Amino acid sequence: MFRVKFYTVPFQCLTLSCKHVGAIVIIEFKAKYSAMPLARDFLHPSPIEEKRKHKLKRLVQKPNSYFMDVKCPGCYAIKTIFSHAQRPVECDGCRTILCTPTGGKARLTEGCSFRRKVQC
Repeated sequence: MFRVKFYTVPFQCLTLSCKHVGAIVIIEFKAKYSAMPLARDFLHPSPIEEKRKHKLKRLVQKPNSYFMDVKCPGCYAIKTIFSHAQRPVECDGCRTILCTPTGGKARLTEGCSFRRKVQC
């Protein structure tokens, strides 16, 4: 009776060992190195994967922050705000708070609409 384990690696990478245990012969193949992981395309990463990476480790470095135009819900005045503002931003006309700081991005007040400013 033989017990044989099969591996899916090239034959040159295997070592063969035989053991005699009484009337049973155990044959084992052991891989010298592990198999290569699945191939990945580093030149054409998916947008989801790029967004998840650190801003300096992307294929083309790009910051996570941006400027945006925010419209006040009270007087409909437009003010430019940084996305990662660290202080509360008030409207110049009616003095309502447009955004409040958090640990990262600023949180817009309910009713405020915004659009990202395009980079030149």
